[in-house]
Amino acid sequence: MSDPRITSSIFTRGAVDLSTLRGPAPASSRPGTPPQGGPSTGAPGGPTAGGNAAIVDVTEATIQSEVLERSMAMPVVVFFGAAGFPESDEFAPVLERLAAESDGAWVLARVDVQQSPRIAQMFRVQGIPMVYAVVGGQPIDAFSGVVGEAQLRQWLQAVLKAGGVTVAEPEDPRLDEADDALMSGDLDAAERAYRKILADSPADAAAEAGLAQVGVARRVAGADPATALAAAESAPDDVAAQLLAADIEVLSGLAEQAYARLVGLVRRTAGEDREAVRQHLVSLFTIAGPDDPAVASARRALASALF
Repeated sequence: MSDPRITSSIFTRGAVDLSTLRGPAPASSRPGTPPQGGPSTGAPGGPTAGGNAAIVDVTEATIQSEVLERSMAMPVVVFFGAAGFPESDEFAPVLERLAAESDGAWVLARVDVQQSPRIAQMFRVQGIPMVYAVVGGQPIDAFSGVVGEAQLRQWLQAVLKAGGVTVAEPEDPRLDEADDALMSGDLDAAERAYRKILADSPADAAAEAGLAQVGVARRVAGADPATALAAAESAPDDVAAQLLAADIEVLSGLAEQAYARLVGLVRRTAGEDREAVRQHLVSLFTIAGPDDPAVASARRALASALF
């Protein structure tokens, strides 16, 4: 299955026509009228039996209020499943736990496809489990099947951002473990931990930065900083000496100086040497992250040097 992200939606915005679900609510959903059948996990169109307002069970009678109208105020994640289907039964509790932990940032709307087949048809559900994100009354992304919790958390973060919700990035204990290994000097353990995170979440910027730091730490191991910087000063066109000096500068908090050193080296080299310097510089950018002003400036300088 492809990585479930907003940027790689499996359908285009507006492709799902929900207009037929709008309009006056059926009599069964009006005040004083008992609701008709629904998922056994909770009262249809209201909080679950456990009383968690972050999770609602939805039917045709309540989809307008619980999904379309509610999505005008906050993102709504619509889960399509059915009891007795192993993947659905496995995935539903994960979504429910994350919804309960969200502190009201988003709502999980559960749809039993066996009891509400028309809703499933409107959303073009081909199989279960399937999950849609609805923001501002429109579906913005979806994925089918079961995904890992790390991927799911990233997808939810993207949905929240699309809905204009500002939330703190969740702490990742795996990242803490990797960082601890790096700080203690256990580079092999740190590398394994960062690579494991990236295997689950290929775009995890923190893990990418950590892995790049492992590379720098390995390259400077055993080097005397003063000696290495002096060697680079005396041999400005020695590629190996300049790369080592840049690594030392980054570790010493002199990242801008390191970037300038390597941009200058790109200007003075060609062929394989030039490409090696460029790649090395890009790996150093990874440590700081793309939002760092110094990285943005150095990227512009690099582009000028290359072209």
